[in-house]
This record gives sequence, structure tokens and C-alpha cells, in this order.
Amino acid sequence: MDTTVTIGSVMLDAPVMMASGTAGYGVEMAPFVDLSSIGAVVTKSLAPFEWAGNPAPRVHPTTQGMMNAVGLQGPGVEHWLVNVLPPLVDTGATVVCSIWGRSLEDYQVAAEMLADAPPEVVAVEVNLSCPNLEGRGAIFAHDIDLSAAVMAATAGCNRPRWAKLSANTDRIIEVAAAVHDAGAEAVTCVNTLLGLAYDPDSLNKTLGAGGGGYSGRAIHPVAVRAVHDVHAALPDLPIIGVGGVASGWDAIEMFLAGASAVQVGTASFADPRAAANVQRELVEWAEERGIARVADLRALV
Repeated sequence: MDTTVTIGSVMLDAPVMMASGTAGYGVEMAPFVDLSSIGAVVTKSLAPFEWAGNPAPRVHPTTQGMMNAVGLQGPGVEHWLVNVLPPLVDTGATVVCSIWGRSLEDYQVAAEMLADAPPEVVAVEVNLSCPNLEGRGAIFAHDIDLSAAVMAATAGCNRPRWAKLSANTDRIIEVAAAVHDAGAEAVTCVNTLLGLAYDPDSLNKTLGAGGGGYSGRAIHPVAVRAVHDVHAALPDLPIIGVGGVASGWDAIEMFLAGASAVQVGTASFADPRAAANVQRELVEWAEERGIARVADLRALV
């Protein structure tokens, strides 16, 4: 069957990607998955500088997923371009580079550093779920104007941009519209939800940074709802669905809600083959029902 999907001006050969932050920078997964067989590898978010991340502990398991407060630890865009991207490209992977920053200038610099990246880097996913240290710590994705400003600042990457949105705001539709007007060809719905847990012995917060991002199967219905609501309000805006996708049916739900493609995140921690398995199950489901193109799943409802 035809497994290609189109996200704005980007065409992918397959509909399932590895989500940012859950597959390292991609090469780590090569022993388990033929990276050329999935839609793309979305890198762990990169800043224009090396960043040490948050204090330990950084991960806390939950009944249906996990919370993390890794804090976007990373080597920076320059190190990634020189030392990490070449072996990733050698695997045959299609690459989407995720970027983050603490200020508009950080985002601008990170984007401009990617301007001459090789063509295998087909898009830049702009991670908006970061605190704006110049604006009293407000999360970019929770503010319509800040989100639009970030997208405008990242135009220098010289390739299509996707805005990764947060479900922790009742203004997600307005944010989606604003980032689209500011240059985002698509939106990724959604990032982790805000969570908090306490240790029963010490009575302290379980994560070194306090709270963290909650992900996994339990947030799947929330993510599907976000995709549905954004698509209903902005039907011409391409959406990448992410959040609790661990099976072919989970991915199909995203398409039914209005997604053009999906990403597999936390499931990859339990099984590094998760993205490939989700894609296989999705295709098998569609073939059994005589659906000729994966892209047609979006139109079923």
C-alpha cells in the first residue's frame, strides 16, 4: 500500500516517527530498527549551547507511564551537526531536528545554525514547552504571542518548521493558529503534561527539579482530544499526533482525529522497536480493510 504521508511541504515515505527525547539522537536505535523504514527520527531537543540538564533523580515511573525532568540535557547544535548527524544520516534515516531555547535569541541562533544542514534534515520541530527566562518563566507554548514570536524568530533554519504544542493550556487552538500564521507549516500535538509526585518515605518530591513532564499510555486520550480540537478548528493545518502511542490502533486514532502523521515516544523506552511495530500494525489494519493509502485514514471520519 501507499505509506507516504504529507506534512505541509514535507513528504515522508512512512507515517510513524520516533518522537523527540525518547530515541536519543537516533543512532542509538539503529541496532534495533531499520531507521530508513520509518517516517523520521526526531532528535532530542537541541539548544545553541551545551546544557547539563536538571539534577537527579530525573525519572519517576507511574502506573501508566513515567514522569521525567531530564531538563533537555544536550551537547548543543554545533556538536550534533559535526559528530552525531553524520552517522545518523549513514543509517538512511530521515531526520527532523528539534530545537529549544530559554529566550527568543536562543531559538533564533539554534535555527540559524541549522541553515546549512544536509538535506536529510527535512524539517525543524520547534519545542515550545520551555520556560522563557526573559519573561518570568512563562512557558512559551502557553502564551499565544510568545509562541508566534518564537516561530518568527526561527525562520533562519531554511527548512519547514513544526511547532510542538502543549496540552497544558486552554488556548491550544489559538496558539496553533498563531504559530501557523507566524510560519509553522504544521503543529505537533502534544508534548508531555505537567506532573508532580512525592516520595512516601522522605515526603519530598520524587524528581530533583520538583515537577516533571508526564507521558505514556495514560495521556493518549488527552492527546487525541487535542489533535481533534485543533483539526476541527483549523482543518487545513497539518498535525503530527503524539502522546501515548504504543500500538497500531493508537496511531489510527490519531489519524481519525485529524493527524497527518504520528510519533511514538515513551513506548520506545520499554521497547526500542516500538515505532516500527506501531507502523507495521497500522499498515496491517489498513490493508485488512482495503484502504489503499495511509493518508486516507485521516478522511475516514
